[in-house]
Amino acid sequence: MRTNIDIDDALMAEATQLSGLKTKRDVVHFVLSRYVKLERQREALEGLRGLGWDGDLEAMRTDDPVREWG
Repeated sequence: MRTNIDIDDALMAEATQLSGLKTKRDVVHFVLSRYVKLERQREALEGLRGLGWDGDLEAMRTDDPVREWG
């Protein structure tokens, strides 16, 4: 898809330098891909909210696996 957008020159220059990419097109594509990936990860983490763990960490630290489990 071809589109025209107004991007801050200093921001584009910094993104280009930090990414090591050569063209504005590559920088925009890279940033959009990273944003989508980041948001999908955030959504996945949100999906795990509330799944908690019901174990007893202190008991796990002090138990004797050989004695307890054979």
